[in-house]
Amino acid sequence: MTILDWLILLVMYCVIMGSMLFTRQHMRGVADYLAAGRSAGRYLLTVSAGIAAVGAITIVANLEMGYEAGFAMGWWGLSMSLFMTLVTVTGWVNYRFRRTRALTLSEFFERRYSRRFRIFAGSVAFGAGLINFGIFPAVEARFFIHYLNLPEFWHLGPLAVPMYPTIMFITLGSAVWFVLSGGHVSVLVTDFIQGVFAYVVFLVMAAWLLQKVGWDDVSTVMLQTPPGLSKINPFDTSYVKDFNVTYFLIGVIGLFYGAMSWQGTQAYNTSARSAHEGKMGNVLGLWRGIGQGMFMTFVPILIYTVLHHPDWKPLADGVQVQLDAIPNEAVRSQMRGPLTLSALLPTGLMGAFAALMLCASISTLNTYMHSWSSIFVQDVLIPLRRKPLAPAAHMLTLRLSVVFVALFTFIFALFYKQSQAILLFFALTGAIFAGWSGAVIIGGLYTKWGTTAGAWAAGISGVTLTMTGFVLEQAKRSWRETGTAFWGLVDFAGPGRAEAWAAWVEHHLPNGQEIWGWSMWVCALTYVAVSLSQQLVRRRVFDLDRLLHRGPHAVPGEFEGTGLAVSRGWRALGITDEFGRRDKILYLATWGWNLAWMLVFAVGTIFFLTRRLTAHGWTGYDRQWLHFWHTRFWIELVVSSLVMVWFTVGGAKDVRRMLRELKSRTRDDSDDGYVHEEKAGERGGND
Repeated sequence: MTILDWLILLVMYCVIMGSMLFTRQHMRGVADYLAAGRSAGRYLLTVSAGIAAVGAITIVANLEMGYEAGFAMGWWGLSMSLFMTLVTVTGWVNYRFRRTRALTLSEFFERRYSRRFRIFAGSVAFGAGLINFGIFPAVEARFFIHYLNLPEFWHLGPLAVPMYPTIMFITLGSAVWFVLSGGHVSVLVTDFIQGVFAYVVFLVMAAWLLQKVGWDDVSTVMLQTPPGLSKINPFDTSYVKDFNVTYFLIGVIGLFYGAMSWQGTQAYNTSARSAHEGKMGNVLGLWRGIGQGMFMTFVPILIYTVLHHPDWKPLADGVQVQLDAIPNEAVRSQMRGPLTLSALLPTGLMGAFAALMLCASISTLNTYMHSWSSIFVQDVLIPLRRKPLAPAAHMLTLRLSVVFVALFTFIFALFYKQSQAILLFFALTGAIFAGWSGAVIIGGLYTKWGTTAGAWAAGISGVTLTMTGFVLEQAKRSWRETGTAFWGLVDFAGPGRAEAWAAWVEHHLPNGQEIWGWSMWVCALTYVAVSLSQQLVRRRVFDLDRLLHRGPHAVPGEFEGTGLAVSRGWRALGITDEFGRRDKILYLATWGWNLAWMLVFAVGTIFFLTRRLTAHGWTGYDRQWLHFWHTRFWIELVVSSLVMVWFTVGGAKDVRRMLRELKSRTRDDSDDGYVHEEKAGERGGND
């Protein structure tokens, strides 16, 4: 890192701090703190949510996964194009949830099921979220130490202070300050600035690295991978572990089942100016994801090339020396990418990537801390209290909860030892809540026959299944590190029995993604079976119109429809009377882009599956695959550059509009997420 690199990092930090100080004055109530007063526009939502969902830890995780799976994972990712488009353009789950006007997901659970179920769901979401969130500052601190080549200790007079907790304190402390100062208003605006900056760096880095490494070197290395471990031919990956076809098939199911299940960015689900605006923000997110996906797909391959091509051997040997000094296998895998980039990037770009990672770190930390602390207060503490807090006390409680989450995360990150890939850890810990909540959300929003008993049965089944997987995963880690089973506990079942069980777990325990897949099926079937069986005994019909504020329950200004009929052809594409001309053009472009890639996927898959049935096989097409991936890179780079300009202009207008509305709006202190008995949606005694 040169002086210029450090200057870029410092300037970016000052910019986001300055934006927080400017916007904090606009946060003047609980609804502002929790959901930015429900005043965010589509461009602001998509850019801010994009960087909040990515985060520094996700970049590290994708560098790790891409190194193992290569381009092949990008092919199976294409299979999601059609499904992702269907989920997004139809407003699946998100549109109806926004119509409920709930400030948290569990508030919706109370309106649809019961208060006790809200407390249960809020408690599980909070607990699973804390465990999932616990490794964020740890991974990010390790990234900065290794990428910036920082010393293990720094000196404060006679004191030698460890660098690892110092960096965690800086990133967590900055995020806490953001949330305490301006709630979700500041989070939205600062995340937007960070998102724009990150998008620019993504594109510049990918283009520069490809030019630096060279496609000829990529081709040389990719053509040398052994059969069954191809990085470019997705049909020749039979020996790729974890990040394989099964991983992506579960992901496709999760697109439908798990829509909005994960609550790490829950405030973005409630912040849109209207349900339609939130729906359009999700559509725009498909375009925003092109540039990020391009970076996550191509940069790991360039890293793999550098570490395996003979012309890059001196650099690769230097990286390997640094990796050998890291004792933890999981951490060593995570730091491979950052250390290689540190050795590759030139002055200026080195500092820009460090600034990007700082932005991504703070944006995710402040968003997740805001989410988990809000869920604890809104969905556990206040429902248990059974009466609303005064506005001042409510705000104080929310802020104290943020501090608690930060302290817990700091301590957890200091002592927890990782034992698997980051994305598999995310899948496993996320499934503790998301494994069952999808069934309860879909059943609650789309059926009149779903019951509270069905929700309880799904929730308990899902938590039991996934927590068992989590405990067994920790037992496996203990076996790997100490050679003793189940943390060295006495073998009460007889000599060697516990060790035998631990060895079985080591070789047969499904990974986090597979446990999530099993949980989705079990919980969905449980919810349907229990709800329908209860309806056979006593039929109760839920009033969805009341829940979704439709008809006589409509809220002025929440629905942007014209009341004019929409032709059947437009309706088939998910277009309603809320759509203006620009909205229709955006929808058509979105359908066209994703259907084109889906067609490429379908034709390619059919072609190679037919080759498998002949004597030719599918292993003689590696050069054609290389040409395909190279062409795709340049297409996505050009499209992403245009999207970057488009979203930056639109997002700046949304920020100005939101701040203007918040400045002039009269606050309603009763809009605090508390569900009074007379406002509860449940009628009919399903609880």
